[in-house]
Amino acid sequence: MKKIRYLYLAVTACAIVTLSSCNDGTSTTENSPAASTPNSVAQTTEAVSHSGHGSKKQININTAILSELDKFEAQLGVPALSNKIQANRPYASPEELVSKKVITQEQFDKIKDQVTVQEVVLTGEAKDVDYMTKLGLMKGHLIVAQELLEQNQPKQAEPHIGHPVEEIYVDVEDQLNERKVKEFKTTLVNLQDLVKSNPKDSKVKTNLTTSMQSVDEAIAALPETQRTQPSFVLQVINGLLDSANSEYGAAVADGKITAAIEYQDSRGFILYADELYKSISSQVAKDQPEADKAIQASMAQLKKTWPSVIPPAKPVNTPEEVTKQVKAIESASQKVIDTAKTQAQR
Repeated sequence: MKKIRYLYLAVTACAIVTLSSCNDGTSTTENSPAASTPNSVAQTTEAVSHSGHGSKKQININTAILSELDKFEAQLGVPALSNKIQANRPYASPEELVSKKVITQEQFDKIKDQVTVQEVVLTGEAKDVDYMTKLGLMKGHLIVAQELLEQNQPKQAEPHIGHPVEEIYVDVEDQLNERKVKEFKTTLVNLQDLVKSNPKDSKVKTNLTTSMQSVDEAIAALPETQRTQPSFVLQVINGLLDSANSEYGAAVADGKITAAIEYQDSRGFILYADELYKSISSQVAKDQPEADKAIQASMAQLKKTWPSVIPPAKPVNTPEEVTKQVKAIESASQKVIDTAKTQAQR
């Protein structure tokens, strides 16, 4: 699977922290004239309005990662739509999805309120959430790769080793440099090459461990007080769950798991999201026990969707059931996030 996924995570993170409802200085807005040709795309910077759960986010069809575009694929029931949208870039306006014959007018009418060609710029906490979420996606891919290698499935593992370096690193590289994080793209590339050429080499395990440690060190560039704060971590978790939800929706069609890689992507993101929640659950339980109870229960149900790294013959849960559990976690999380913001404003 040749996918360029994570350039649009800024929108997801921006949405999670509810930029439109808070005056915390996490976004800036600058308007510029819309372009008149496909090669001169509108470069508007905007904040995305989102209540934290329930409302629909706008997706930039010029820069969105395929897991974001997968939402349209699942919603419209058009196989490989995300790849088709990407192949016809750039777009001067959302309506070009129709004029370029990517989708029909009837299909466009169903999603037009969710489509944009505008950009989002993040600052402050939103930028930090975006940074850690992207690194969390890297970690999720590597977790799944490790599972597959342990099951002697190097061919299946290789794409998940490739995704962090091919798709995510470029999107987070500027932030890594800003935060003075030691370059680890070379480490990821070396691991990918080794798995391709000699997956049984003993260095594979060592290099994989080093790659995971590099991601952890990049996360550690954030202040410890921030990356261990429940309200902050929950925003990252919600970003991971959102990506997992999109990937799982793209993995299932006609009651079957038709895309193993997307299934595995979503599994990795869920496993890391669960790992992150375990690191803060005691704090959440102490301050908001009902929210903790709701998150724990929904996460336990959610994890049953991925009984193993190799997809089951029949899906354990439908995409709709997964979405329901994800929304339940987001709803409980938002209570913790809102409480923290209220306390900070006092």
